[in-house]
Parts: sequence; structure tokens; C-alpha cells
Amino acid sequence: MRLMWKSLDKMRCLRKRSTIPFLGFLITFLLFLNLYIEDGYVLEGDKRQLRETSVHPSSSERYVHTFRDLSNFSGSINVTYRYLAGTPLNRKKYLTIGLSSVKRKRGNYLLETIKSIFDQSSYEELKEIVVVVHLADFDLVWCENLVQEITRKFAHHIIAGRLLVIQAPEEYYPSLDGLKRNYNDPEDRVRFRSKQNVDYAFLLNFCTNLSDFYMMLEDDVRCSRNFLTALKKVITSREGSYWVMLEFSKLGYIGKLYHSRDLPRLAHFLLMFYQEMPCDWLLIHFRGLLAQKDVIRFKPSLFQHMGYYSSYKGAENKLKDDDFEEDSIDIPDNPPASLYTNINVFENYDATKAYSTVDEYFWGKPPSTGDFFIVVFNKSTKISKIKIVTGSDDRQNDILHHGALEVGEKLVGTKKGKQCSSYITLGEFKNGNIEVHDVDHKIAFDIECVRIVVTGSQKEWLIIRSISLWTTQPPSQ
Repeated sequence: MRLMWKSLDKMRCLRKRSTIPFLGFLITFLLFLNLYIEDGYVLEGDKRQLRETSVHPSSSERYVHTFRDLSNFSGSINVTYRYLAGTPLNRKKYLTIGLSSVKRKRGNYLLETIKSIFDQSSYEELKEIVVVVHLADFDLVWCENLVQEITRKFAHHIIAGRLLVIQAPEEYYPSLDGLKRNYNDPEDRVRFRSKQNVDYAFLLNFCTNLSDFYMMLEDDVRCSRNFLTALKKVITSREGSYWVMLEFSKLGYIGKLYHSRDLPRLAHFLLMFYQEMPCDWLLIHFRGLLAQKDVIRFKPSLFQHMGYYSSYKGAENKLKDDDFEEDSIDIPDNPPASLYTNINVFENYDATKAYSTVDEYFWGKPPSTGDFFIVVFNKSTKISKIKIVTGSDDRQNDILHHGALEVGEKLVGTKKGKQCSSYITLGEFKNGNIEVHDVDHKIAFDIECVRIVVTGSQKEWLIIRSISLWTTQPPSQ
């Protein structure tokens, strides 16, 4: 076992040329190592004995001791948390919202963030959420003063079990000295982002069994009104499809949604690679390793960054999410589907990008009369609203000049893929766009296909910038 740890230490000292091959190799090594590590490598009783026999253990001894205990991949990380305010309820909630906060040199937005979460939620929504704040600063006086403020302002939420404030003791943290300086970051920057990874790992670990889903936020965020209702609508629309991370903001660690069952693995992952790269990069690698290749992001964004000063050195950070809307309950929830077209595709601007939730689009060569673009749902679906936008700001003439929108049923397989055998026309495109409301009142059947049909040839190329759909209930079984 000693040889294994020595080899791991040597490997951590290697300067990597490529992030992805290095991570792949290290993950494989650590998973192999885990096969030989028994559960409870360092027991809680051993910890107590160590404290009793050595009142002031050296820093290096403490970190090695703790890290061995954290190397068990089979379950949650063995950390004894301090409860600073509130205690978990026995009843599992729908959503946990996790915040990690440290002392800032300039500004403090945590109280505003907590207030926004509660103020923007209805009474019924509040019953389904729990907010967990991890005060991850080692300045205990600062923590105590902040807890007093939180307790004074949010006492009723703490009593109701909707707000918990915790802390992972410093003794559980790995060494934050002599870390690898990847990307030529200065030492203090590496230390800051490495500790931040561990802060989030301990927060995720704590939240594992509190709810069905987990939302990662930063401590300087403003929420849209009734964000939980919008979240639930999206989650429901994606029942039966595989996903690891859904994104409701394009910034940093804001608005990242996970299944709570994935939190133990994510916590271990952040802890294993805490010194390699920033947390938001690790989240992307984690998503890919769990086989979600593409970003799944929804617009408008439900959360907005409101801080002006970073928690790192108090530097200015005026990033804003321009997709944020205060009232975002009307967020489209495109259900899982396959896309087909017979329009000639330009380069890699393929059909799926028109249905994507990120800033991409379909781009095809000039279409002819009878050409089509079809969305085929994985499951038949009730749809309340359809909105399709063609063209772009810099190519305003690459719109669909003559086209119709249809919805269909009775799915059949063809040589060109799945299609519906029966369609009903909902309307014609005007100036390249179409928006149809109350579709579920106009159509008696559950929809299996949405089809765009070109009704007149054009010389201009065609950009389909977005296909947005709103469902009224879960896809039928």
C-alpha cells in the first residue's frame, strides 16, 4: 500500500501536457487503487485516539491521515460537520440549493442571495426546497458573526427546516501548500481555486440525502420569480431521457442541476482533482465522463450574477448573464427528440443545433419546395406552444421566406428515418418566424412530430436559429 501512495505522489508531481489524457490516466489509477482500499480505512475511533495521543499533530500528518479516510469511493465522504444553524428534517425534499461562501475582501452578497431564493418562491414552493449554506472560511469569528446575522434575518426559515448553515472543519482539508501550478496560475490563485473545489466537495457530500435534486449556486446570485416551478417543468419534460447536468445559467457554478444520487461521485471527483483546474472545468469533465456529451442549457436563465467583487482578492467581476429574465416561468422545455432534414447542411451546422439550448443554429443551403425539417419526439407529447425563429442578426436574409408549420401523429419508419404519416398544418411563417399558442386546444392527439415544410424555393441559404417548445404534461407512456 505504501508503494501505491508513493507512486501516486510521484504522479501528482508530473507536469501534464494534456489535461484530458492526464485525467483519464489518473481516474483509472485511482479507481484501481480503490479496489484495494477497505471501507473505513481510517475509522472514527482511530481519529479520536490520534487526537488524544497527539494534541498538536503536524499539518502534514493531519492531511495524510484525513486523505486516506476520504479515499473510499463506495459511499459518502467521512466528514463530521459543524451545524451552525438549523438541522436537517427527516422528510426528503424535492430540491436542495447549495451555497458555499467565504469571507470577501470587498462586498458580501450571501444574505441578499438567501433572501432572493426565499422571496422569489411561493409558499407552496418553499415546502419543497432546502437551502444549505457552507461557510467555508477558516476565520471562525467571521463565521460566528455571519451566522448571527443569518439567524436574525431568517429565523422562521431555519425553524421550518428550510435553511441550514454548516461548516466542514479545517482538519478535513487536504494540503493547500506546494500545489501544482497548472496554466501558470500564481500560487495564491491555485490555492484559492483548489480550496474552492474542496469546499464544494464537502458541500455536495453533505447534501446527498436531503432531496431528489440538487442545484448549485454561487453566493452572489439573484433568482427569477418562481424558479422552482420552471425547474420542475423542465425536469418533468425530460423524464425517460438521460442527463447528468442541466444548466439554467451560462455563468460559472450558477444554476447547475444534478440528480442527488450523483452527488457522492461528484464530491469524490472534485476532491481527487482539487488542485488540477477550476471547479467549473471539472464539472464539464464530470459530465462528459458520465456520458452526457452535450451541454443541456435552458433559456431564459433562471439565475443572475449580481456581485461586483470576486471572492478572490476582491477583484472586480461584473459578469452578467444576458439570457436572464426576472419572470422566467415561461421557459421552453424541449422534450427529447430526434431531428431529420433533407436540406443540404453546411459544414457542421447540423439539424440538432436548431433544437439545442445553447447558442447554436442549423444552417443549410438554399431549400426547395417540398424540403422538410422534422422533430420526432422520443415519446408522444402534449404541446401548448411552439415558437420557431429563422435567420440571425448578421445574416438577416437567411430566413425561411415561404414555409408552413405542421404537427403529426402515427409514427412510421422509413429509409430516411422516422416520420409521421398524418399531419395537420398550424400556420404559415411570416418574416421567417412563427409562434403558435394553445396548440393543445387546437390538436386533439398527442403530438409525435413537428415538421417545417418549405412551400416555395429560395435562393438564400436557411438558418433555423431556434425551435422552442412548451409542453403541458409529461410525455405519455
